Amino acid sequence: MRVLIIVPAFNEAPSLPRVITALRQYSSEWDVCIVDDGSTDGSATVAQSLGAKVLRAPVNLGIGGAVQLGYLYAFRHGYDAAVQVDGDGQHDPQYIRDSLRPIALGHADLVVGSRFLTTGGFRSTALRRIGIRYLSALLRLRCGAHVTDPTSGFRAAGRRAIALFAQWYPSDYPEPESIALARRNGLRLEEVPVQMEARQHGRSSICTYRTIDYLFKVSLALILLPKRAPAPEPTSTNG
Repeated sequence: MRVLIIVPAFNEAPSLPRVITALRQYSSEWDVCIVDDGSTDGSATVAQSLGAKVLRAPVNLGIGGAVQLGYLYAFRHGYDAAVQVDGDGQHDPQYIRDSLRPIALGHADLVVGSRFLTTGGFRSTALRRIGIRYLSALLRLRCGAHVTDPTSGFRAAGRRAIALFAQWYPSDYPEPESIALARRNGLRLEEVPVQMEARQHGRSSICTYRTIDYLFKVSLALILLPKRAPAPEPTSTNG
């Protein structure tokens, strides 16, 4: 498969050398695309110096807009699959092949890497784990999605998911919303076990004091999410 690895990055210059080096180690035959989301710390320059493809957003789009920019690139350039990993070093690239396997076998259109299907690794704070369990139950209720780690940004998408997300992708808190969007458009969902690490630099955009606000907004978004989003045919043009 032709695979594009999408790495959204906002002011992740200190983390990108480690992230890109690890991606090259475990997935050297695939393209790495850093989506520079309006960074002011030279993230794009660091990524270019390490030989990665770089897409530069003219302004800060937020995580959803940055990830969708990567999916647009994957769609327009005819990639068979796209893998999303964070630019802060939390996601271990050694699990990329595991996440692609269900897509290669034709079993899934979207694969989520779950830290709760295995032991060890970083699992976030107790309060956020409670929130994750709540979102898992809400997704099961709203769209029949059975997923243990709905906030995981470690994803693999096949052609159908790439086509859908290139056209429409949630903007603010996209991880759980995109699962609902995929399920409501008939995409097949699977999870694979992964381990994650604590971020090496900076702070998470979702701190403890914002968890309740996050859960409220995501709950409202899932309740109001349309039954289906119009999706283009899963074809693209190379070039």
